[in-house]
Amino acid sequence: MSRVTGGAGTERPRAGRRSWRVRRPWRLLAEASALLIAVVVAFPLYWMVLSAFKPAGEVQSTEARPWTLAPSLDSFRRVFAQEDFGRYFLNSLLVAGSVVVLSALIAFLAATAVTRFRFRFRTTLLIMFLVAQMVPVEALTIPLFFLMRDFGQLNTLGSLILPHLAFSLPFAVWMLRGFVKAVPEALEEAAYLDGASRTRFLWQILFPLVFPGLVATSVFSFISTWNDFLFAKTFLISDVSQSTLPMALLVFFKPDENDWGGIMAASTVMTVPVLVFFVLVQRRLVSGLGGAVKD
Repeated sequence: MSRVTGGAGTERPRAGRRSWRVRRPWRLLAEASALLIAVVVAFPLYWMVLSAFKPAGEVQSTEARPWTLAPSLDSFRRVFAQEDFGRYFLNSLLVAGSVVVLSALIAFLAATAVTRFRFRFRTTLLIMFLVAQMVPVEALTIPLFFLMRDFGQLNTLGSLILPHLAFSLPFAVWMLRGFVKAVPEALEEAAYLDGASRTRFLWQILFPLVFPGLVATSVFSFISTWNDFLFAKTFLISDVSQSTLPMALLVFFKPDENDWGGIMAASTVMTVPVLVFFVLVQRRLVSGLGGAVKD
């Protein structure tokens, strides 16, 4: 009996080894594919930063080399020496910050309303949110221009905040709707039995539970607003003081020859706030994209 048991015991490790040998190549293939995709995605960012540190001779050279032996800060000096560059940075920060805060608050209240309350045209309203995401931004630029002109908002930061707020809300409401729905209604009933008002439940209990979803939607709103060039070019016609960082790139595009070093340096500077914002919210972002509250 002991031999049989021993024989059976020796067979199990062999089966385990066979399954390990079968799974190992697929795992290596998946990891290699993920690494290749990461390299392909990160290579344009690497080339941008590299070109920002290259001297002018290497940037304009016909031989493209993925390295430099003489890094230089001349491109960054030209960027920061640009007149009103600090104002452009503050304008972009003000516009992006306003859109993030306003879209988070409005989307949170709207998602709570369409999830917790029953009213007429609720389904129609949700479908309209979905349809709004399908309309390309370029198709609405001209109508928005005339709308901003009629309201007297051209050449103001409000002409950038309002459109981005409108385009960020449908996605934010749809995403936060799932987070609010995942919060059990029993928790709300228990809060009411303990004497909590609806306002207190909304801000002290529900808001912290859906906060990961708010972070995820805020990243989308911040990136799309921070990198906007179309609306800034369309709505800011004559008042240069209201320009944002993407508009500052136009200074380095010249009729005779473009300053690619300055363009890459300015683009690198523009990328830094996005990376900082992402690093600050990455933990909340992972939990927010992974789904949020469970009963």
